[in-house]
Amino acid sequence: MSDPKPLPFIYQFAAGAVAGVSEILVMYPLDVVKTRVQLQTASATGQDAYNGMFDCFSKIIKNEGFSRLYRGITAPILMEAPKRATKFAANDEWGKFYRKAFGQEKMTQSLSVLTGATAGATESFVVVPFELVKIRLQDKAQASKYNGMLDCVSKIIKHEGPLTLYQGLESTMWRHILWNAGYFGSIFQVRSLMPAAKDKSSQVWNDLLSGAIGGTIGTIINTPMDVVKSRIQNSPKVPGQTPKYNWAWPALGTVMKEEGFAALYKGFLPKVLRLGPGGGILLVVFTGVMDFFRKMKQE
Repeated sequence: MSDPKPLPFIYQFAAGAVAGVSEILVMYPLDVVKTRVQLQTASATGQDAYNGMFDCFSKIIKNEGFSRLYRGITAPILMEAPKRATKFAANDEWGKFYRKAFGQEKMTQSLSVLTGATAGATESFVVVPFELVKIRLQDKAQASKYNGMLDCVSKIIKHEGPLTLYQGLESTMWRHILWNAGYFGSIFQVRSLMPAAKDKSSQVWNDLLSGAIGGTIGTIINTPMDVVKSRIQNSPKVPGQTPKYNWAWPALGTVMKEEGFAALYKGFLPKVLRLGPGGGILLVVFTGVMDFFRKMKQE
């Protein structure tokens, strides 16, 4: 198949939004489990102690009900459209910028990594408030304080200040830089190694496989930053006190010192099970919606 014709920014934004919402509806329970496991410290006991992904799933359903696996989904749903839309649109726009800046007609492996990293940094500014609200609602200890998303936002602003909504911006930026660099860089490499798609079916398969591999590699690279981001954003601001988890790299050191290197990969299994296949879903839906827009414009 020949390279598809580029479409204006608004089409990329819309396709990214559809892809993001599709992925979150399918994979959200894994994100809840991932967050619970990441927030668990060594002192956790009883019902709040999880021995891995399946134990966490079981205890949430048994002790809190199945619906708890979708607790806080409003914030991610509202976030996913601008988040994923920004991801793909920014990746395309930064790709154009870097190709022109470096005098390259086509993308290369190194430009794909650079473009993905820059798109990740761009995306992080959009997602931080939504991520913070989502984590506060997902955490069992914090969730009882809030009656839904709007109440959570209101109480955070009232008791901790409006800037708290951007707590964890630095660690979020590192998380998205690393994931996007791994995701888009891997997609470029895997696509270059696969046979050219001859029809729609083989194109879907190529996208699903390359997206899943990209999502898996991005997850391996960025999970430590995701762990500390969750800890930072779940730390309420108390006047006169310095949070235990404040900046990304020092927080990495604190977690590793107190809980060991393995703690930096807490929640890895549900995270990779979500973002591996989820990365494939994202790419397939995004490509499919873009193809639909191209056909619609032609007609």
